[in-house]
Amino acid sequence: MKDKIKFFMLKPDSNIYLWIIGLCVAVISYYNIMVGLFAFTVLLYLAYFNFKEKSQKKEELRLHIEKLSDKVDSATKTAILNFPFPLVITDDEGNINWYNSSFSSIYQGEYLLEEKVGMYLPGMELDEVLYEDKDEFKNILIKDKYYDLHCEDFEIYEDSTEKKIIMIYLVDRTDFVQLKNKYLDEKNVVAILQIDNLDEVLKGVEEEFKPVIGADLDRIISSWAGSNNASIQKYSGDKYVLHFNQKQLKAIEEKRFDILDTVREISSGNNIPITLSIGVGVNAKTLGELQNFARAAMDIALGRGGDQAVVKNYDKLSFYGGKSKAVEKRTRVKARVIAYALRQLIEQSGDVVIMGHEMPDLDCIGSALGVYRCCANLGKTTHVVINKINKGIENLWQELKEDKEYDNIFISGQEALNLAWKNTLLIIVDTHRPNFTMEPDLIKKAEKKVVIDHHRRATDFIDDAVLAYIEPYASSTSELVTEILQYMFEKPKIKQIEAEALLAGIFIDTKNFSFQTGIRTFEAASFLRSAGADTTLTRQLFQDDMDTFLARAEVVKAARMYKNNIAISVIPDSIPNPALIAAQAADELLNIRGIIASFVLSKIEGYIFISGRSLGEVNVQVVLEKLGGGGHLTVAGAQLSGISMDEAVTTIEKALDEYLKEGER
Repeated sequence: MKDKIKFFMLKPDSNIYLWIIGLCVAVISYYNIMVGLFAFTVLLYLAYFNFKEKSQKKEELRLHIEKLSDKVDSATKTAILNFPFPLVITDDEGNINWYNSSFSSIYQGEYLLEEKVGMYLPGMELDEVLYEDKDEFKNILIKDKYYDLHCEDFEIYEDSTEKKIIMIYLVDRTDFVQLKNKYLDEKNVVAILQIDNLDEVLKGVEEEFKPVIGADLDRIISSWAGSNNASIQKYSGDKYVLHFNQKQLKAIEEKRFDILDTVREISSGNNIPITLSIGVGVNAKTLGELQNFARAAMDIALGRGGDQAVVKNYDKLSFYGGKSKAVEKRTRVKARVIAYALRQLIEQSGDVVIMGHEMPDLDCIGSALGVYRCCANLGKTTHVVINKINKGIENLWQELKEDKEYDNIFISGQEALNLAWKNTLLIIVDTHRPNFTMEPDLIKKAEKKVVIDHHRRATDFIDDAVLAYIEPYASSTSELVTEILQYMFEKPKIKQIEAEALLAGIFIDTKNFSFQTGIRTFEAASFLRSAGADTTLTRQLFQDDMDTFLARAEVVKAARMYKNNIAISVIPDSIPNPALIAAQAADELLNIRGIIASFVLSKIEGYIFISGRSLGEVNVQVVLEKLGGGGHLTVAGAQLSGISMDEAVTTIEKALDEYLKEGER
């Protein structure tokens, strides 16, 4: 019985024809033929009726779907037309094909069809949407409001041709951006101000004017702080601390810290201009970290010679000012302290490795030999890293080869890496930038490092040195090392060739005592002369041969003028020793009347090297710092890669334009 119930419950649409045939066969088998034919006829009618009913339902379903599709299409069109967000559709060439009323209202009903979408959506790059699958552009400023742009590209067929359209809708983010900007504007900023040379200024001022200078300084600095809604506190005779917010900082940066110029113009009986250094800390997580940022910025400002402001925004540094000559410090206290500390480090170390910058000059090798003598006098095993001898130090190298003491002193950078161990002291001279050294990997390996340099401090300095002596007021690193040598020993012993190498380093960096020369420069030269340095023999260390002289003359002749008083020249690939020729030609160009600055470019092993020189009116250090270089106001250099010589010249011109424009503000 159950089987019969299941049989009659079969659905007709589960293979209706097999069901009918099976039923007929069953009836004919159990009854007679007439009854079977009757059953077959009845079932055939039922099958026909079922088929007709299904066809009718399918037709009704098709009509229902069509009506529903029409309704959906109509709803979609209505939704797009009344879309609450501004919406615009463009083709793949950026032509506006359609836009809704919300988008039109942004531009006050202007007729925008067939216009380029880039004119109305600044900051949106169509190529990024089409070829880089970028679908969002954030915080785009349009008509005083901020929008996030969301993009979708679609393929359509028009006249059997496949085309692309881009749908862009705008989400108003003005309230969020304004709230964010308000939060950022109200964030705390800490600034430390320090008078660079107050002691030096007051020493040359009559007693009656000293209180006047102090009062002028307090008045000008307090007035400047008040005009920027900053709180100010004086915590030492020449130091101040200020608190304000980032909105005020933006205004101060727009004026490029004009307080630097105001203080420099103080004239109250002083013969030396007063200069100011400012260190600013921004965007720290805590107030303590903010103060540390300000102190770090101040250290960098002082390390670059003072008379400038440095803003440390987390890991980004911005520089303002620094266009004047670094003021010479007349006190020798720091040199004495450095000499004592360096002696302690040398005595506590197992051995010493001395390293300078790549393509060393006489100042680099001279200062390295001076430090070597300090270590040798203390009985320490010492090596000097030199990878390659260039034309600039060739004469000195020949002299050193004749002295057996130096037979095993000089090693390559790879040899230094193999020799260095935990108790090795690495002393870096004439540079403080890791990538400029002869063997950067040696810096990573050495645990104890000392830096002695006279270049203005750059952003990528060796920040984990146990002792850093960076004094941009000094004429040369040779001058600094000479002072260290004097203070390290009561009666310093130094060989004649080492004294002459140090003196040659001073000669070469001061251009025979013409640039960056102070009282202590002459005092250092006097000590070296008394130690046995022969000025005639020293002069011979940087003599040139005839080929070098003619090559230099060719580069000077090929120079062209930029802005009427700046010379730019390029060294041809055929000229040997391009680095030496570049430096010499840049110096030589300054001897021509009317030239206030010079830049000479040379190509060496795929890199473009730039030598910049100035008479002081143009700060070549600030100019070349824009290209990743550094140096001094009158002597600087930079290194470029991945560009052609013509592009490098264009890059220098742009940097000069920026520098000159900043000077006009």
